[in-house]
Amino acid sequence: MTPAQAELLEQARAWMEGDPDPATRAELGALVEASAFEALAERLQPLSFGTAGLRGAVGAGSGRMNLAVVIRTAHGIASYLAEQATDRAKPIVIGFDARPTSRAFAEASAGVLIAAGYRVVAFTAPTATPLCAFLGRELGAPITIVVTASHNPRPDNGYKVYGPSAVQIVSPVDVDIARHIARAPAARAIAKSIGFSDPPPAGLTLLDSLELDSYFAAVSAAIPAATSGRQLVIVHSALHGVGTAPMLRTLADAGFTNVHVVPAQAEPDGTFPTTPFPNPEEPGTLDLALAAAERHDAALLLVNDPDADRLAAAARLNGALTVLDGNQVGALLADHLLSLCPAVPTPLVLTSIVSSPFVSEMAHARGARCERTHTGFKWLWTAALDLQRQGAGQFCFGYEEALGYSVFPAVRDKDGIAAGRALAELAASLAERSQTLFGRLHELYAQYGLWASAARNLAFKAGTPIAPLLDALATQSDLRLGARQVVRCIDYRAGETERPPWLGAAAMLELQLDDASRVFVRPSGTEPKLKLYGHVKRTITLESDFSSSLAEARQSAAALLQELAKLLQR
Repeated sequence: MTPAQAELLEQARAWMEGDPDPATRAELGALVEASAFEALAERLQPLSFGTAGLRGAVGAGSGRMNLAVVIRTAHGIASYLAEQATDRAKPIVIGFDARPTSRAFAEASAGVLIAAGYRVVAFTAPTATPLCAFLGRELGAPITIVVTASHNPRPDNGYKVYGPSAVQIVSPVDVDIARHIARAPAARAIAKSIGFSDPPPAGLTLLDSLELDSYFAAVSAAIPAATSGRQLVIVHSALHGVGTAPMLRTLADAGFTNVHVVPAQAEPDGTFPTTPFPNPEEPGTLDLALAAAERHDAALLLVNDPDADRLAAAARLNGALTVLDGNQVGALLADHLLSLCPAVPTPLVLTSIVSSPFVSEMAHARGARCERTHTGFKWLWTAALDLQRQGAGQFCFGYEEALGYSVFPAVRDKDGIAAGRALAELAASLAERSQTLFGRLHELYAQYGLWASAARNLAFKAGTPIAPLLDALATQSDLRLGARQVVRCIDYRAGETERPPWLGAAAMLELQLDDASRVFVRPSGTEPKLKLYGHVKRTITLESDFSSSLAEARQSAAALLQELAKLLQR
């Protein structure tokens, strides 16, 4: 046995000694008995607490999501709040999704925080992430915690943290909390002081999410219901998540009477029996919902991811039910929300930098201020609050191409429930004029230009250094992608002092081409691969064949990425 292996076994035994959960102790113990050093090294590489909190596979060890990791994280948050001299009269909000371990992780977090002297308001059942974020803002919570892995694969879980502004934490808060987590005692020692009890301990208030009337009232105020179009046929799938009840309620509040669910996917079930990877963007994930929508002859299909903060949609194109991509839904919602936002003060529209330029161009043309940020609603809403404080305008709409939309300011995060209500209202109003969502897209593209997008992942062998690939691309002279000349390369790894904080240093390149097309390249944060995004612009008219124009533009965007992939794989 090598010294490194002996140290690994010592670390494993120390973790086991501090783990209060007999199941994960046994799991790690079996790896120790088998001298499974490679597996132990992976299990004992601690999960990194960052601006997305924690996320990873459920299992034993400091590198997985488990009770011990969650208890130490909650202790670190309590220590951070104490260091900040946080007002203990303001409650901490805790919610959780329907994954098998989520309730236990939420209850453990509540126990740690109550033992530390904080009040906690917790949801009694699996709850949509937007409702948790809403309640955190409404109560002025210093911290809001949502135990969720969102749309991650079946084996995962996660831990999302919002700060006192009800926006997901960014640096330096995440770094400060991580420092306190690293100093936390062993989880078993913390657990002894938790004092779990039944009935719930003093300091804990329990809430049913459907009793959160203020959320649904806020949605109705922001997205007014029309009196017509209430018979629009809508089908909804929650993908075994928590979206069914809140989506049905907000649609019912708007008067929609012809709403159907996908029965096999309507109830919360964190084992995801019909889809092991419950991400609406994954091929095949929407198949069951699309089939149900065809059976009901639906005009609109709405699909939430498991924690209901994202929204996928399909509508009729030339009579066929067709999935809208994230940029198309973003364009439609931006158009609709801009029509609802007052002209004074200036409406603020925010998009992630890798999203289609279409929304930015349309917003500018309509007198709004549009700001691009790095990917993540923590950045979109950090920018929105900063710009509002500067008097630059008032929030109107924010989105990122990965099916995330923020349609009203009461939830400072993406919200698949409110976005579904807004898209349904738009579809209903168009149907009353014998028009469709794709028909409205055609009108918008004819007015502002058709932008089409493509994306792909470029995988490399394990251990392949990614940074040199970006270096070579950034420094190459006379760079061309097929017949197109790159006229500008923006390297976001540098120059951050000249950009706003929501566009800080990041491993990403933006290539601007001579025909206005744009391409983005950024590495994955967890795997040896590059993520490529391409956007191309075309001029069309109302007389153009919309389907053909859209298909050609998408093919061109994909061809740009193919040319880029060739360069990167040389």
